[in-house]
Amino acid sequence: MPVHYNQLLQGLVYHHLGQALADRVHTQGFQHEKRQFRMFTFSRLVRRDRPTRRNANGTNVFEFRGPVSFWLASPETDILESFASHIVRAGQVRVGDADCRVNAVEVPFTELPGNQVTIRTLSPITVYSTLLTGDGRKKTYYYAPTEREFSEQIDANLRKKAAALGRNTNDSNSPVSFAPIRVAAKDQHIVMFKNTVIKAWSGIYELSGPSDLLRLAFDYGLGAKNSQGFGMIEKAARD
Repeated sequence: MPVHYNQLLQGLVYHHLGQALADRVHTQGFQHEKRQFRMFTFSRLVRRDRPTRRNANGTNVFEFRGPVSFWLASPETDILESFASHIVRAGQVRVGDADCRVNAVEVPFTELPGNQVTIRTLSPITVYSTLLTGDGRKKTYYYAPTEREFSEQIDANLRKKAAALGRNTNDSNSPVSFAPIRVAAKDQHIVMFKNTVIKAWSGIYELSGPSDLLRLAFDYGLGAKNSQGFGMIEKAARD
């Protein structure tokens, strides 16, 4: 697999949805103001041991040996049902140049403990703003989890997603708070997606706020570019 494989996994999702659903999710999504939300996110490829990184014909690639797991999340059950049914019927999927046999499909359920939960990233979280330089050019600034704006944008983004889904957040006035628990410099990731450089962060964090928005964080992901493979989370035990 190429080191930057998010686009291949996104293609895997769209290819294994019903055609009408894939077209609707990709071209329309869910609208809020000028934003379009595609309402799914996905993990990195997950396995017990780390993949081997090697150079093949001058290109850095990951080599996976043995089974890998891939997680998909969405607040729209028709997306999940369509994807699961299509890959089960296919029995085999192709990711880039790799043919993979489908061993199993699982549906996990996450019970949230009230208004606070410790989370671990399954794909790194990206939060950014588009700024204007002194000469009028646009510049993308990616925030680090230690910056106040990171938590503020996590909260604002979740509320926009809820609005796009038509969910009432009037009873969710307290902000969603996002705080690093175990994050190091190695948790910053530089990902290429369609020739765009994206900076994102993995790690373990504390997430607190209204329960309906926390539920949405698990169903749809945190931060921006979720349908490009960013912001998927799971519960993590504190030790």
